[in-house]
Amino acid sequence: MVLAYIMVRVDAGKERDVLSAVKDMSEVKESHTIYGEWDLIIKIDVSNVEGITAFVVEKLRKIDAVKLTSTMIVAG
Repeated sequence: MVLAYIMVRVDAGKERDVLSAVKDMSEVKESHTIYGEWDLIIKIDVSNVEGITAFVVEKLRKIDAVKLTSTMIVAG
């Protein structure tokens, strides 16, 4: 099990759309709209580090409104 938090920047006004799109993805354990430099924070749980790459590249970044992501893998 590998936990990671992903910070996401989206097009203005699209926060709820992206949040709705990711909530039902199997890897997503929590997702929230936040204020500040980033628009969303997503907590994912995958079986290995390659699963993080697959989620970010093949699922998250394919959502049109997603502009930028930053992934932090939980240590320990």
